[in-house]
Amino acid sequence: MERLFRHVDAYATWKAELDTQLGRYRDWLQRNRLASPALDAALASCQSELQADGITLAFAGEFSRGKTELINALFFADYGQRMLPSQAGRTTMCPTEIFHDAGADGPYLQLLPIDSRLDERSLAAWRKTPEAWQRFALDDRHPDAMAALLAKVTETREVETAAAVQLGFDPEQLEQLDSAGLVSIPAWRHALISIDHPLLRQGLRILDTPGLNALGAEPELTLSLLPHAQAVLFLIGADTGVTASDLALWEQCVKPSLGDAPERLFAVMNKIDSLWDDLGGVAHVAQSLENVRQASARQLALPAEHILPLSAKQALLGKVRGDLELLARSQLDSLEQLLAERIVGARERLLQQRIVQQASGLLGASRTLIEQRLEAIRAQYAQLADEELPGAGLELQTARTRQEYDQYHRRLLDLRTTQNMLAGQRKLLTDLVASERLDAHLDTARREFRSSLTTVGINQSIARFFRVVEHDLLALDNEADRANKVLGAVYQRHNVENPLHPLEAPRLRIRPYVRELRQLQLKTEEVQRQVKTLLTEQSALARRFFATVAQEVQALQEGAHAQVLRWNDGALTPLVQHTREQKQLLETSMLALKQLTQQNLNSQEQVRRLQVHEDVLHGQLSEVSDMLKQISRPAPSQRHDNVVALPLARVG
Repeated sequence: MERLFRHVDAYATWKAELDTQLGRYRDWLQRNRLASPALDAALASCQSELQADGITLAFAGEFSRGKTELINALFFADYGQRMLPSQAGRTTMCPTEIFHDAGADGPYLQLLPIDSRLDERSLAAWRKTPEAWQRFALDDRHPDAMAALLAKVTETREVETAAAVQLGFDPEQLEQLDSAGLVSIPAWRHALISIDHPLLRQGLRILDTPGLNALGAEPELTLSLLPHAQAVLFLIGADTGVTASDLALWEQCVKPSLGDAPERLFAVMNKIDSLWDDLGGVAHVAQSLENVRQASARQLALPAEHILPLSAKQALLGKVRGDLELLARSQLDSLEQLLAERIVGARERLLQQRIVQQASGLLGASRTLIEQRLEAIRAQYAQLADEELPGAGLELQTARTRQEYDQYHRRLLDLRTTQNMLAGQRKLLTDLVASERLDAHLDTARREFRSSLTTVGINQSIARFFRVVEHDLLALDNEADRANKVLGAVYQRHNVENPLHPLEAPRLRIRPYVRELRQLQLKTEEVQRQVKTLLTEQSALARRFFATVAQEVQALQEGAHAQVLRWNDGALTPLVQHTREQKQLLETSMLALKQLTQQNLNSQEQVRRLQVHEDVLHGQLSEVSDMLKQISRPAPSQRHDNVVALPLARVG
């Protein structure tokens, strides 16, 4: 646990430092008259992304695989007991999210009643309706009382089979209570738990999911919550390997949710302690575990190193009792190492690509500008040293500088013309992903959906909805290609005229959104196949399913729309920044040349003024170089050159 905490804490500290340096750079640009609305917006966007970043770990698996016990062992052993209910049998009956709500008065438990499934609103919509949830304050100073309240997530209700079906449950997977047809269902649809834990405080979020029946009835889990997790840990039993129900859950819900990112899928082979007392001895048990591991890897189509053997129960006992030998034997350290280094490291690399590279490029350009200004100062020193420099020579140099200044001024005017052209193109691009256009598609799809009386009709209406949305995105992708070519020509002209300072044209990339939509459609079709008997026009599950699909497509479209706006606003920023900086540099040179021609300033006074200006530039250069150094520092895991080596199954 200490290793995990160190990595997450270092990650959070690194993000905070990046945010500080970005704010420092924005202030520096303002002080030195180099800021622009587009540049400020780009840096503000980077800071917003840093502040919103977090890591979500999702735990999935059938009942009694030890998901909640593993969460207890990883995060809550310091309470000296099981905080989340994890006794034998079915415990977590509803999806549970565990996080830290910094804006709340204190820890709390919120529960959404199961009857909310009769409404077609998605979980995301219910989150905006706080009065629909039951809220309980948690007192982390009294672990027993807190654990008793958290046990409410296991509460059930007795209903008739028909009512259970209406709520989206598969009756074949429900516990029959008596011959009268009553069945047991979860009392709650979703649980939110806010706890002030060091890791949660740093932005870590935990998602604990129930078994297949609940996952199948909550399409938002498969289409939204699981896909947005940075890692999904799928639990199986070391004594059984991958069972038929495990494989069904894996194939129907878990694997489709991360179909385009299999590197985020891991399996935890829990309960290795069930084999510890085998009469065959340590070597025999180790080989048995390795056999199960290899077989499970083949069944789940995962690399063997993505399957980690451990004992959550013994890990929790070892931590609570302070038994380091038992804790080591549980092999929990393998999982903590994975979480600490591979998953946190992946987030670091993502932020480096999205934020650090962009900010480093801007800072590098600013540093180059200051260096050019210092070169101009040195040139003026040389002119002052030449006491025979005739006045005509100064006039000629002033004229040349003025001519170059006028050239950059004209370039700025040309860039304004290009900006106007991009502003006209902006409407063409944004119209293709406008919310009004998507709303029209959704209205058509809803009418078709509600008039469908069969599963086939429902599926066809959803498929048509995906087709029209994809058509819009492909049209946007074509327009983006044209826009990229036009902008590329503008940048190419600059690079020909400024071979020592080439700039790369920002590209509008829409293809990733097309791929994301297609991936969402594949996940949707997989869910449709698995719950096809429940997707009828009369089913609340069908309506919630469609609402979830609509919600995910809307989020995707909003992302594409925001990408178009960001690109349009910042497409010319590098060129404008370079041209404005060069123009300002020439202004400084003309001022210095003007001072050289003034008769009332002797050479000594001119040198003194140049030295003052040079000192200011050196201060600016030192500051921008320090910011560049700080923001370009390797991420924490890279500084220590950590490499994850997942061990093979072993026995104590």
